[in-house]
Amino acid sequence: MFHIVFFEPRIPGNTGAAIRLAACTGSTLHLIEPLGFDFSDVHLKRAGLDYHDLADVQIHPSFDAFVDTMNGARIFAFTGHTGNNFAKVAYKPGDVLLFGPEPTGLPVHILAHPAVTQAVRIPMMPYLRSLNLTNSASIAVYEAWRQNDFSGAAVFS
Repeated sequence: MFHIVFFEPRIPGNTGAAIRLAACTGSTLHLIEPLGFDFSDVHLKRAGLDYHDLADVQIHPSFDAFVDTMNGARIFAFTGHTGNNFAKVAYKPGDVLLFGPEPTGLPVHILAHPAVTQAVRIPMMPYLRSLNLTNSASIAVYEAWRQNDFSGAAVFS
């Protein structure tokens, strides 16, 4: 379906919650090293509950190594440094939703990378810095999935 990417994640609880998000949405979670934790971290395990075996999680040694696996997929980089509204994008299955680490966000060299299709922003109240990392990923993946009629999901009317 979609690819959720955490560039150099640092907070194990966020990554654990993202593992659960990936499992629940049929997305693949990609983690780009270095990671700020190891997979034995109790916070990562607690946040992911028993979804670890149900999620497709892939670890990449660098952003370029990740890009090489994506076969030209569109990459949308989520940042507070643009005016492009993420909800104005027409998402397609296979799209990549890229997020940077807390508290810094994506570095400039990643935002400017030639593989990045567009930098986008989740609207929020003025003068506030950011949303939680996995909350942002949840908002993004559910918008992309909604636009694709929640393909593959058990949807109740």
